[in-house]
Amino acid sequence: MNERQFCVNLARLRREKGVSQRKAASDLHISQALLSHYENGAREPGLAFVCRACDYYGVTADFLLGRTGDERTARPGTEAIRQLAEQLRQIAEQAESYL
Repeated sequence: MNERQFCVNLARLRREKGVSQRKAASDLHISQALLSHYENGAREPGLAFVCRACDYYGVTADFLLGRTGDERTARPGTEAIRQLAEQLRQIAEQAESYL
């Protein structure tokens, strides 16, 4: 893991989301102090936190960990997945009507 890039990405994603450290920490089920340590590089997170942070910010682990700088590799959020599933369901229903 590129520790420095992880810290930069974690803090930048939080600011871009427009949430305080307190709010992000609460949403991520950690203390504000621990999130601060992650953002300033004083501590390294475990895999469970990295996974939660990726889901929370809608990015891949490769991006968050600094393995790629391409934000376009970001994962779709759960709302986008839900909408896609609904569209697929509607297409399947339409296809059945032609059979």
